[in-house]
Amino acid sequence: MAVKVISPGLSTSVQDLGRPGYYHLGIPEGGGMDRFATRIANLLVGNEPGAALLEATFMGPELEFTEAATVAVTGGELPPKVNGEERPTWESFPVKAGDRLSFGYLKGGARAYIAISGGIDVPVVLGSRTTYVLGALGGFEGRVLKAGDELPIGTGTGTSGKSLPANLRRPQISPAELRMLPGLYWHRITEAAGKRFFEDTWKVAPEADRIGYRFRGGAPLEFVEREQPFGAGSDPSNIVDACYPYGSIQVPSGTEPIVLHRDAVSGGGYMMLGVVISADMDLIAQLQPHTPAKFAPVTLDQALAARADNAKLMARAEEYLAG
Repeated sequence: MAVKVISPGLSTSVQDLGRPGYYHLGIPEGGGMDRFATRIANLLVGNEPGAALLEATFMGPELEFTEAATVAVTGGELPPKVNGEERPTWESFPVKAGDRLSFGYLKGGARAYIAISGGIDVPVVLGSRTTYVLGALGGFEGRVLKAGDELPIGTGTGTSGKSLPANLRRPQISPAELRMLPGLYWHRITEAAGKRFFEDTWKVAPEADRIGYRFRGGAPLEFVEREQPFGAGSDPSNIVDACYPYGSIQVPSGTEPIVLHRDAVSGGGYMMLGVVISADMDLIAQLQPHTPAKFAPVTLDQALAARADNAKLMARAEEYLAG
């Protein structure tokens, strides 16, 4: 079976749960930016949670099916339509051979996840089917989709009408609260600057993609004066090169924080104020440009508790979908 791409949307790519184990070589883990939505979309159509699906950003694709299948759309509220007739999100629905799946205007969130029963059967590269566009690696020819592509689909049958109720999804709150652990370089800014950083309301900048999310609108940071160490650049935010953890927050020149996301590089010469906790990274994936957000400091114990809460929510959702 194949699915024909009539129109690719704005930026649609094949993703799964990522490619761990190669970050030390400069290859990021990648995968669906909203992991909860990725897993649920697959479960709704009867796939394994880590099966390959499509991640659509801001605008959905138009697809034509050559055989019957079951489809589900989760994540951002991007209304799916079959032959022009709207279908619900967070619920599986059937398509027949010859049907066209398209999408209405985005009503909320930023990224939608489109799962098809059987999964997208592109080649496995380094243990994953996820697309890393910067490295032209994995997915469909290592790139975002374009018109005329034909996506191979694996064998699988799902059950239409399965849905996940709203109380088992993560709520969207405005302004978004991004919990973070202050990092090894927090001492590089003044106490007053650190206080203002948490007090300010920031807004998502237009430069928000799979590599990182930039934020604007807060006060510039004030740095503690020092003599730049050998090997560091001249910018006050420069350090001797260090590794970048997933979710780390850079503030080049002290003006605009950047939260590194799924496809970020693994190291460089900017200091990191801290790291957004793993429990809030899915939330960032659904923030549109100009969305207000605040950073909030937490302890390691609080971060671990939030991760455990996320795991419990996922477990409850899986249990519900298993009947």
